[in-house]
Amino acid sequence: MTNKKEIIAGIIIIGNEVLSGRTKDINTSTISTWLNSIGIEVREVRVIPDVEKTIIDTVNQLRKKFNYIFTTGGIGPTHDDITAESISKAFNIEYGFHKDAYSILEKYYKPGEFTEGRQKMAKMPTTAKLITNPSSGAPGFYVENVFCLPGVPSILKSMLGGLNNVLVGGDPVLSKTLNLRTVESEIAKSLTDVQNKNKDVEIGSYPFFRAGKLGVSIVLRSTDQKKIDECNDQILQFIKNKNIEILREI
Repeated sequence: MTNKKEIIAGIIIIGNEVLSGRTKDINTSTISTWLNSIGIEVREVRVIPDVEKTIIDTVNQLRKKFNYIFTTGGIGPTHDDITAESISKAFNIEYGFHKDAYSILEKYYKPGEFTEGRQKMAKMPTTAKLITNPSSGAPGFYVENVFCLPGVPSILKSMLGGLNNVLVGGDPVLSKTLNLRTVESEIAKSLTDVQNKNKDVEIGSYPFFRAGKLGVSIVLRSTDQKKIDECNDQILQFIKNKNIEILREI
């Protein structure tokens, strides 16, 4: 599938707690869904530990490979939050108090509450641009094409909207889903035939098990609604011929 204007991204999930399984990663899904809606396709996701060299190497590798990189985690107030300093080193920019970030946080907290730990959240590459945080005050930041967001899912989600005008997207990716009462083996050949005739539509099939019954979701994705509709019609045709029950169209 080719966008008229193809913009691609990578995601780096930073945190030992994700690798150990203590924390479930839902940020990948949140960021990917949002990027899809503005026409940016996620091509790679990496989960890495809170290790400075690993962060630097991964960021430097992926920022050359993709139009945009998003990192999550490691920009909080504790000793193991080392993402901001690692990004400074990756870009060879001074790490220290960001004047505007410090000012935002100083105003956010009541007198006496802006502790040393909280002040650390204003330390980042000193020339970085800020990402507004409507949830908890502490801003994210970006340098060139690398955008650094917090690991807390609800806070991260609240910050994404502020980047809509910063990113240059491609054509938004549209989708349609068909839920069928069938098994993959029954539709595999017919689905392959349809895919071969519709190169500009990405067709995915995903088995599910609901209310004690098996089924398959077919998801069509493309930047062109007309092509999705044509593909959908072809699928409906073979579904009808095979007498397969449609559970729900989305």
